[in-house]
Amino acid sequence: MATYSPKAKEITRDWHVVDAEGLVLGRMCTEVARVLRGKHKPIFAPHIDTGDHVIIINADKIVMTSGKAERTFKYRHSGYPGGIKSESFAKLHARKPEEAVRQSIRGMLPKGPLGRQQLTKLKVYAGPEHPHGSQQPTPMAIDHAKAR
Repeated sequence: MATYSPKAKEITRDWHVVDAEGLVLGRMCTEVARVLRGKHKPIFAPHIDTGDHVIIINADKIVMTSGKAERTFKYRHSGYPGGIKSESFAKLHARKPEEAVRQSIRGMLPKGPLGRQQLTKLKVYAGPEHPHGSQQPTPMAIDHAKAR
């Protein structure tokens, strides 16, 4: 029996919208990364991008549990000696909530060209509005990610 490999014309991409208000960051990000990769589909293949598009709204209202926002640091490096900069997640979230959520999801995707391609299907917005109404996104409920 031959191994099935999905063809590019067989892949259909849906649009999902996630309201992040009151959701725990890590639990929401794992579900979004799963949908971006396409692991929820029966035609999933690890070497092909079979995932869907995901829109995240209200990224500024996401929560982290037990004070992790102050204890967790995000690092970036300029490439020069001594060029490392660190910032707590709470400060990054206050300054750029879209970037904070995008970086969290990016760390859960594969590294390399495939992961970068999958990340382009993610759209993150701080407020409740998004310009993708013509794609008719379906609401994606992540009930187990609600903060208690």
